[in-house]
Amino acid sequence: MIVDYTGRQFDITPKIRKEVEAGLAKLAKIVGDNCASKVILIAEKQRRIAEVTLTRRTKKLVGRGEAADMYSAIDEALEHIEKQALKLNTRKRDTKRGVKPAWKAVPDEVEAPVKVQRTPNVTEVPVVVHRFPARAKMSEAHLVKSQDAVAVQPMTIEEAVKECEFRDRGVLVFRDKKGDLRVLHRRKDGKLELIEVP
Repeated sequence: MIVDYTGRQFDITPKIRKEVEAGLAKLAKIVGDNCASKVILIAEKQRRIAEVTLTRRTKKLVGRGEAADMYSAIDEALEHIEKQALKLNTRKRDTKRGVKPAWKAVPDEVEAPVKVQRTPNVTEVPVVVHRFPARAKMSEAHLVKSQDAVAVQPMTIEEAVKECEFRDRGVLVFRDKKGDLRVLHRRKDGKLELIEVP
């Protein structure tokens, strides 16, 4: 990796170079080796500012760190660049692994049109043949046993309607005064339907 150093009111020592190059070596594992970087180190009164620009193909990753000492500022700037590089790599990976657009996907049920052999005085008509799956897809039924919707004591239809309203259930199974089994069912339109079980 090519590194260009610039110091503004600050002398770049070999120790600081070593610190920057160690951080850039860590970034090279994420970004790759074929990139150029510029490091600008600035000293202003009590502040130390480090600006690191990493040029990678067409993207520029810029990190800026500001602290009381230069080492902390360099670490902060390199940390900003690392976050940007990870975000950029994640974005590239997500776009590569995306779902194919609907116009590229070929459904299983539709086959290519069948070509008809030419015979004299007959026009050619494309025919689409649909293929159905060998077995129908069925979802597993989820059953829950409930004793709330079964009335134990015999009751009249009016009592059953009140009970159904009170419990706020869609179905109520009960016996009438004669002992016949009946089902009170709430339809989608909100009306109650009485079903007599033989």
